[in-house]
Amino acid sequence: MKIMKPKRPNRYTTSQGKQILDYMASLGDQHVTAQQVVRHFETPAAGIGQTTVYRHLERLVAEGKVRKYVLSEGSSACYQYLGKNSQGCQEHFHLKCEHCGTLIHVDCTLLDKMSGHLLAEHDFQVNLLKTTLYGTCGTCLAAAKA
Repeated sequence: MKIMKPKRPNRYTTSQGKQILDYMASLGDQHVTAQQVVRHFETPAAGIGQTTVYRHLERLVAEGKVRKYVLSEGSSACYQYLGKNSQGCQEHFHLKCEHCGTLIHVDCTLLDKMSGHLLAEHDFQVNLLKTTLYGTCGTCLAAAKA
């Protein structure tokens, strides 16, 4: 007689996990930190704490639904919803405001040419997954002038 072990069910979906996934999906391709997600769910009605947010974000990363990346050593990781057919944020540079933390996707032919130039002339391929230019966004510049 062969004893069959019960199959472990696939990871179940909790209402909290669904809320976090729905929130990430509502952001489109916007990047957020885990702390921003925690702040979104801080209301007593949501009932989702920091540990739950971190656990579910890591699960969503493992499932390929959310992309996690670190812009620089010592900075908080950012998360981006990938959607069903999205390749995520792979084909462009990013601009990060050092004042407010805004991350801007830059689709720019001049920067594309720079990547091509670096490859053709310097035998160096830029990793666009880790290419971020730091500075000050227009909103913060305007606020500083005011």
